[in-house]
Amino acid sequence: MRSNKFKAIRLHFRDEDEVASIAQESQSRILLGKNKLLQIALGRNEEEEYSTNLRKVAKLTTGSVGLLFTSLPENDVEAYFESLAEEDFARAGSVSPRRVVVTNEEVLNHPVSMVEQFRKLGLPVEVQNGSVVLIGKSDHTICKEGETLSAEACKLLVHFGYQLAEFKVKLVCRWSRQDATDGEFEMLE
Repeated sequence: MRSNKFKAIRLHFRDEDEVASIAQESQSRILLGKNKLLQIALGRNEEEEYSTNLRKVAKLTTGSVGLLFTSLPENDVEAYFESLAEEDFARAGSVSPRRVVVTNEEVLNHPVSMVEQFRKLGLPVEVQNGSVVLIGKSDHTICKEGETLSAEACKLLVHFGYQLAEFKVKLVCRWSRQDATDGEFEMLE
């Protein structure tokens, strides 16, 4: 999980809470944690569930997921997450959406102390006249469009500031409390 991105989300909902707390209306919490623990807390079957239909939410708590508890209006929450999209650095195993080529000018901006690190990452560099330059050519292709990115390519992309991924949060389902013991479950897609 990208913690800086989730910090921004937490801050957004906390700020909304501060505005709403004047009217004593809203409390929001985001839970990111162990899925098994979240499943047990919600209830994995009808006998264990804390409130009606929470077992359906528990079944969807797999992979990279979190839970948002809020009393803010559904439309506000959905609109916020629909508009939330930020560029991010790609991770190993993701597919490159475009070709990325670094030039000698980009390599020159790095200190000589980076030479060994660049070599370990597969970038052919050397030191000439106290500057880092590419060996034998004026540019080097880090990745091609449609290529699966290696860990080394991802580290090079970070060094040169190329953000090829997009951070987005997808809402999967909604559970709404109807009264003290009942709740309504709805899939979102």
